Amino acid sequence: MINIQDDIKALQEHVTGIRRALHKIPEPGLSEIETTDFIVDYLTGLGLEVHRGSLGTGAIAYLKGTEGKKTLAYRADIDALSVEEETGAEYKSTKAGFMHACGHDGHAAILLGFAKYAVQNRDKIKNNILFIFQPAEEGPGGAEPIVKEGILSKYKVDSIFGLHIYPEVEEGKLTCRPGAMMAQTGEFDLVVKGKSAHGAMPHKGSDALVAAASALLALNTVVSRNVDPLEPAVLTIGRIEGGERRNIIAGEAVLEGTMRAFSDETYRAVRSRLISIAENLPEAYGCTAELEIRDMYPAVNNDEGLFEVFKAAAGAENVEVIKPMTISEDFSYYQKEVPGLFFMLGSRNEELGHVNPLHSNKFSFNEEILLAGIQTFENIRKQLEL
Repeated sequence: MINIQDDIKALQEHVTGIRRALHKIPEPGLSEIETTDFIVDYLTGLGLEVHRGSLGTGAIAYLKGTEGKKTLAYRADIDALSVEEETGAEYKSTKAGFMHACGHDGHAAILLGFAKYAVQNRDKIKNNILFIFQPAEEGPGGAEPIVKEGILSKYKVDSIFGLHIYPEVEEGKLTCRPGAMMAQTGEFDLVVKGKSAHGAMPHKGSDALVAAASALLALNTVVSRNVDPLEPAVLTIGRIEGGERRNIIAGEAVLEGTMRAFSDETYRAVRSRLISIAENLPEAYGCTAELEIRDMYPAVNNDEGLFEVFKAAAGAENVEVIKPMTISEDFSYYQKEVPGLFFMLGSRNEELGHVNPLHSNKFSFNEEILLAGIQTFENIRKQLEL
């Protein structure tokens, strides 16, 4: 655990209250109305320049430094998941069917706490700070619209930082890596269309199930036969559906899947092979196919220089260099525009029972880690002013 300054320790009860207030009002992407109101009221109360997001939810706040030569941006996501909470907490969700099961309430509390700390110490802060409270990270994606709106260029952002509470890592430990850290991702639906017929007369039909099964097997060879074995990639078919009854030749079948990679080149190779198989293989079975690909978040790619800043700021002994992860994060859109660094803040505490994974209806964490998040943001700020 990193050392916490006394003036940041004094924020413990305050940020715990913020986290619990936000936890009670979970809202899905682009519907974070109450959450945004809470954040805007809080930031306005600090005396910051505050703007609501153009998407209708989310907020941006700006603090001008004493010198203002650089602008550092810090981002927190604010949306929740469609999960029915089962933590039993006294501050549990008040919205049926929704829960902060991915720690975004903690992310927002950390950034609000950091904003309060920065305002209290603004006479000591040289660089400008931009606080981004982003909606819709879980979907449909709030980072890309913010980037396209030109927020980073408007405020002349030089670098951006973000974190994620992570229960796979020991509480208070920081994990990160330079370069590719999280995967680029896409999802697809392949609809195979044949011709229905009686099962006793299969020659009069074109079996969509057989064509789909063949495509399924072929797609499972894409990574092993079309991707450099030294380049990580994933192509998974997670769902297949088709047919009407046991004695009817299926006229249609649907395959749903996902693909992930850490480099644009590898992702394009997987995508290209997917298209080729989908367009050509069903034809061999007298079928046609319709393929829809939804390219989603790019890879999270941490700037190597900022990674060194991060290690120096947090203390190398507090940072674990992790392997790349095939999960995804739309923080990557900011990194396409300016140097950025994304890191994980460990929350695993077996003694307190904080072992449930992200997106679990029992996910929670020890709120003492909120101070570690604030302290790390502050340490990064100070390190960049040396």
